[in-house]
Amino acid sequence: MELLRRALLWASTNPTMAHSLPRRTFVRRAVRRFMPGEKLGDALREAGTLDGRGISTIVTMLGENLETAEQTHAIVDEYVGAMEVAEQRGLDLEISIKPTHLGLDQDPALVLENAARLAARAEGHGTLWIDMEGSAYVEPTLDLYRQLKRRHANVGLCLQSYLRRTPADLEELLDLAPRIRLVKGAYAEPAEIAFPDKSDVDAKFRELADTLLQHFASGGDGFVGFGTHDPALIDWLAARTDELGTARERIEFEMLYGIGVRDQDRLVAAGRPLRVLISYGSAWFPWYMRRLAERPANIWFVVRSVVR
Repeated sequence: MELLRRALLWASTNPTMAHSLPRRTFVRRAVRRFMPGEKLGDALREAGTLDGRGISTIVTMLGENLETAEQTHAIVDEYVGAMEVAEQRGLDLEISIKPTHLGLDQDPALVLENAARLAARAEGHGTLWIDMEGSAYVEPTLDLYRQLKRRHANVGLCLQSYLRRTPADLEELLDLAPRIRLVKGAYAEPAEIAFPDKSDVDAKFRELADTLLQHFASGGDGFVGFGTHDPALIDWLAARTDELGTARERIEFEMLYGIGVRDQDRLVAAGRPLRVLISYGSAWFPWYMRRLAERPANIWFVVRSVVR
């Protein structure tokens, strides 16, 4: 299983496969499990469907490492449009951005300008989430978050439990009353940077979650979204938040569109805050390979699609 996971992560960075495989019908059919379509309208349609089930949403456009300022401005305009439509339809919908999708590779000032525009537009309508990308981008992403947080309280940051540095990063952020989305991590990283064993990644996730919950219990401010589909971990988190008396407005569970639907319904039925991340866009291949690597059992879904 570990070899399969590593192969999928390798595929996520292979330009030849990224060019050829998305053209295959069976691949495009299989990816529909994880994303409703390539257009913003597809994502907003599904956000409305989930709203009818009592589930809030996050929307993100797939793509990384844009090359021009004009490209990044077009991304910002599309996200602003998404927020406007969500407000018109009465949807509890938030936006999640990737820094390299908004200009981090070009100029720190460019990504700050773009992200600040989105954070200002989102004020009063939820959190603007900043995704964490590969380890080379951790430091500039933390710097971006700190700068934005000084101006906008509604900015959130994704932290990855598989990175060895994350506990220290979290400790340094606690004084900012941070809004954190805690995930396990899905990029290919060397063992000296990221824990290679799932058991270690899971243990660090619990440790980081408990750090935040203890921070709240001792009077600290902030918010945490638990990004996991692991039923055992979900149950542990639910029990731990109840044990510490964590206010429901301080936490939410966050899951990906199309994954763990039964657990999504279970959380809603139990009155647990839940938000589902809907991805869309044409640049889906690297993201899709990372989703499969997170849970290689999903490969069987692809196999069944091929057989059909």
